[in-house]
Amino acid sequence: MERLLERLGALCARRPWRTISAWLLMAAALLVVGQAAGSTFVNDFRVPNAESQEATDVAREHFPDYGVVNAQVVWKASGGKLEDPANTAAVKRMLADIREQPDVAGVDDPFPSPDGEAAMVNVDYDKELGELDASHYERLREAAEPAQKAGLTVEFRGMVVDLGTEPSTSGAEIIGVGTALIVLIVAFGSVVAAGLPLAVALIGIVAGTALVLLVGLVMDIPTSAPIVAVMLGLGAGIDYALFVLSRFRVELAHGHPPVKAAGHATAAAGHAVVFAGGTVVVAILGLMFAGIPFVGAMGIAGALTVGVMVVAAVTLLPALLGLLGHRVDALPVPRLRKRGTPRPDPDDENTLTYRWGSHVHRHRVQYAVGSTAVLLLLTIPVLSLRLGTPDDGIQPAELTQRKAYDLVAEHYGPGWNAPLVITVDGADEAGLGRLKQALESDKEAEIVMPPAPSEDGEAAVVTVIPRHAPQDEQVSELVHRIRDDLAPQALGPTGGTAMVGGATAVVIDMADVVGERLPWVILAVVGAGMLLLYGMFRAPLIAFKAAVMTLLSIGVSFGVIIAMFQWGWGLDLLGLDKTVPIMSAVPMLLFAVLFGLSMDYEVFLLSAVREAYDRDGNAQRAVVRGIGSTARVITTAAIIMAVVFLSFVSVPETLIQMIGIGLATAVIMDATVIRMVLVPAVMSLMGERAWWRPGMNRTGKARQQESVEKAEEPEPATARES
Repeated sequence: MERLLERLGALCARRPWRTISAWLLMAAALLVVGQAAGSTFVNDFRVPNAESQEATDVAREHFPDYGVVNAQVVWKASGGKLEDPANTAAVKRMLADIREQPDVAGVDDPFPSPDGEAAMVNVDYDKELGELDASHYERLREAAEPAQKAGLTVEFRGMVVDLGTEPSTSGAEIIGVGTALIVLIVAFGSVVAAGLPLAVALIGIVAGTALVLLVGLVMDIPTSAPIVAVMLGLGAGIDYALFVLSRFRVELAHGHPPVKAAGHATAAAGHAVVFAGGTVVVAILGLMFAGIPFVGAMGIAGALTVGVMVVAAVTLLPALLGLLGHRVDALPVPRLRKRGTPRPDPDDENTLTYRWGSHVHRHRVQYAVGSTAVLLLLTIPVLSLRLGTPDDGIQPAELTQRKAYDLVAEHYGPGWNAPLVITVDGADEAGLGRLKQALESDKEAEIVMPPAPSEDGEAAVVTVIPRHAPQDEQVSELVHRIRDDLAPQALGPTGGTAMVGGATAVVIDMADVVGERLPWVILAVVGAGMLLLYGMFRAPLIAFKAAVMTLLSIGVSFGVIIAMFQWGWGLDLLGLDKTVPIMSAVPMLLFAVLFGLSMDYEVFLLSAVREAYDRDGNAQRAVVRGIGSTARVITTAAIIMAVVFLSFVSVPETLIQMIGIGLATAVIMDATVIRMVLVPAVMSLMGERAWWRPGMNRTGKARQQESVEKAEEPEPATARES
């Protein structure tokens, strides 16, 4: 692969204008086509083969209007009762306007609250969610203006409203790019060199986002997926370009002409980029087998963007490097120029990183034990993990969905925000009566609606209003009691099947599925990663060690987000006013992404250690040299990636905040405690055994003979020190 990448990098550097023009044209064409297609992002929370999905399917079979796309309108009288003549007239005028709006299939009669101060109504649409857009919500808002002027508070929630208030990055990418530019200028001491990784990443983001838009035409892509794709694309794109650019500057310092230097850099650093990026893509695409469309679609969006970044790093960047040549260090910053100068000799024993590597080697046992203890301590919160899907109750206070949620909870009760809908199939009237009585006897069921039979008499729907909010554990326990005890006992004598559905049941089923399949996803991703590492280094102990280190960094990431979101540590910093469970999609998505991203640093460090080991066969000195030659680049890359991820925490979307904090935490711990302390300490303890491979004796003679044979051959690009 190295030779192929070297030829590719040299070719792009030799014909820079053709390569750059092709990239710009492709990105522009994809963006134009994607926007012209007008795809809509949709949150598909279905869980195939789960009871909640079966309940929905049976209900739709017997109740044609069940599960239609809708919006909920909530009114509140600012003074007096909503039934006052003036308020009633304003509500009627508003509903008359809504009934005349396009695609509206029907509007229910307003349902007043027990205190008479509020009312709510559902607005049903006759189109699928993907056929609607933000204009439908805008028309609802316009219809509410006269009522608001009359003194009523009017708020909205529901699927149609979500379309009109899709989360945006709120300029987070600008903050991330700006901060990354500062870090790169400090690292390289040159404005031009600092700008190259950003230019490559931004062009890749345009192409990647456009691909996500096009994929949205053939499958449901969640509303948060484009933001996650931009987050991953910026972080990974800048890092990948940074690795190749750093190697290119070293090659120039060795005296190679620009085209040859670009080829060597693409072969050496590009090999690590392709491997690490490929691992990310494979790991994220593995989410397709999670059995949850929402999670799989998030994975596709992220994988597309990361894949584009890998291709950009080994084609577009070499073209820019070949075009600039030695001008890559143009526009130097005087006070930073000396610091940013590449060192042709990475084995300089006077550097801070070299001395640090030697220090860790001398105290390897203490550092191995101490760093492992710190990482395990930070992982403890994982033991209290509770999965769920935060509802409108944790939305930002300024959003209409949050205001509507609060009004319903205040005037009706928290359980009204997501009632349980039980679909009963094949039960007679006596069975339905016993089911209603059983449900009413449960302390968590505040209200049980009378069974509503279908026109064909073969099914019925029973609505249950819980006492607690949808995300409370008491509601989850109620769902399981209905499924395991109440319904089977009530319907057992005469037959019939009861299936618990509704939004809350879907969330519970999703959490259950994730809990069941997450261990298998972890096993599959870790196994695939170990095989890929073994294929690269032919050292099984190295592959096993890398997998363990990666699991430790991921465990710390999970521990931090659980402590923040579920335990409530630092919620004020995030603008949240209550604790929330960890979103069901987060563990799988974070694990897949982090396993791939951590391979960036693992491969980069191990490649340097392996090069040093192949030169003189001294495993201990190879670790120190590997740390000395890669610490600066790894630290810079980690800072940039962490800054990019943390910049997205400002997005008012809980899923984005969880992913941003989780990714940033893992990257910081991975590049500091793990790569700079634990990995060198463990490899120093392993010594020569770290590079053992099947067929090699303990003295390593087979490896030494192979090293001698390699030394007699022409020096390949990957053998040069970076």
